[in-house]
Amino acid sequence: MCAAVSVLEQTVSGHGPIRVMVVDDSAVARGLMGRWLAEEPDIEVVASLRTGREAVEWLARGNADVAVLDIDMPELDGLSALPLMLARNRDLVVIMASTLTRENAEISLQALSLGAADYVAKPEARRGGISGGTFRRDLIDKVRMVGGRRHRFARWRPAELRSARRHDGQDPIVPAPPLAARPPPVVLRSPSRHMPRGIVIGASTGGPQALLALLPQLSAVCERVPVLVVQHMPPTFTTIFAEHIARATGRPAREAVEGEPILPGVVYLAPGGRHMRVTMRAGRPAIALDDGAPINFCKPAVDPLFQTAGDIWGAACLAVVLTGMGSDGTAGARLIAAAGGTVIAQDEATSAVWGMPGSAVQAGLCSAVLPIEAIPAEIARLSGVGGAR
Repeated sequence: MCAAVSVLEQTVSGHGPIRVMVVDDSAVARGLMGRWLAEEPDIEVVASLRTGREAVEWLARGNADVAVLDIDMPELDGLSALPLMLARNRDLVVIMASTLTRENAEISLQALSLGAADYVAKPEARRGGISGGTFRRDLIDKVRMVGGRRHRFARWRPAELRSARRHDGQDPIVPAPPLAARPPPVVLRSPSRHMPRGIVIGASTGGPQALLALLPQLSAVCERVPVLVVQHMPPTFTTIFAEHIARATGRPAREAVEGEPILPGVVYLAPGGRHMRVTMRAGRPAIALDDGAPINFCKPAVDPLFQTAGDIWGAACLAVVLTGMGSDGTAGARLIAAAGGTVIAQDEATSAVWGMPGSAVQAGLCSAVLPIEAIPAEIARLSGVGGAR
């Protein structure tokens, strides 16, 4: 996944800094990450720890909003420490820190299924250590976004209300936010009346969890329509994630290959480090990959896929914008909407970060804004599956 540069405006003010614990057995890595984070005015480093065991013990007496957790550590590694840390503090947001190896990619994706919110890819030591600017920016932006989201929702759920229970066992009634703090009403477009000939999906932070909740529910739709996915992920991670999707859906899912025809029944995932587009070859839609510059600070980016899919399928293009920071996908969604296609956005409540879907919604490009569990049924309805349409 990638991070947008301008995210300060998306954080929450007035609730104190985001409290972060850094857990890494490398003193150099720990020191650099701690210093970078501490230099940010809205972030406070409250603990710098060497092992997962130290992290679990620290949480028995301390409190943090976000933990940056290394995978390979002595005594107790990151994957083993993760559930113990979440048991100590159920509101803790954990970001896994991982080098780009196949083993660590597999572990990072497993960590997401165990409750981690996201991961950040650390450069390998032989490539210049962790001092690179991209890693620093990704780390700070992800801490700010996931930590800021926790603060934002905590604003309307004070601790005494979150911990209270009504006599009937239901959650307590939480006061609504002041009118001035509520977002403007959402204006929805009418969906296309054309059956989709291509479904394109974009996601970033929180995307793996959202995609693994969404795609297995689209089996009947996939029989008729190809599905193309851009998930902000580095190389190696996309290879592993495609395997996860194939296992979860029971359908062919793979990293897309340059020039291959786009066929129903297949889930095509943009390879890490390359943009994926839709083109025409021999009179039929096909995959085009390129190694161009990052777009929206991302590679792969969602906009190239959405824009070219809109060009090829027009009103028969169905786009879904899932959880993620920044605004990648909005420009492409605008083109799809202008061509008469349909855009669906994940709602804020079920998004890890409501940057990408929120941007598309606020631009007035969406025909539906839905929780992740309701999106499959809407796609099925629009696709005419089960006689719904």
